[in-house]
Amino acid sequence: MDEKLKRIILHLQIQYAVFIFFVLLLGISYEMEWLPTGLYAIDPRMQYILETVGILVTIAFVPFSLKLYSRVYTRYIQNAPLLKALKLYELWSSIRLLLLVVAVLLNIVVYYLTLDNIGGLCALIGITASLFCLPGENKMRKEMNIEETHEINLK
Repeated sequence: MDEKLKRIILHLQIQYAVFIFFVLLLGISYEMEWLPTGLYAIDPRMQYILETVGILVTIAFVPFSLKLYSRVYTRYIQNAPLLKALKLYELWSSIRLLLLVVAVLLNIVVYYLTLDNIGGLCALIGITASLFCLPGENKMRKEMNIEETHEINLK
C-alpha cells in the first residue's frame, strides 16, 4: 500500500513540477522576446476583451478548483474502498491542477499581450492558489485518513 501511495504522490509531484516548468518557460519565452509582446497594448478594445476573459477565467476556475476537491471528497472518495479512493484522489487532484494551469497560463499570455498588470495579478492569484494543491505524502495521508505503517525491528 505504501508503494501505491508513493507512486501517486510521485505522479502528482511530477504534474506540479511540469506546471511550474510551463509557467517559467512561458515567462522566459516572453522576456527573451521569443514570443511577441505588447501586440494589443495600443488597442483598448482588444485589451479590454482579453483582460475581461482573463479575469472571468480566474474568478471561475480558482475558487472552483479549490472547492472541487472537498465536494468530490465528501460525495465520492470518502465512501469508496481505499484503492478506488486513491485513484479518485489522483484523478481529481490532477483535474484541480489542470484548472489552475489554464487560468495561470492564459493570464500570463494576457499580461504579455496587453502589457497591463491585470493579467499578471490574475496569474499570481492562480499560482498562489496552486500552492494549496502542492502534493505531499503527509497531506495525502491526512486527507485520506490513512495511518502510517511502522515497521518494528525486533533484534
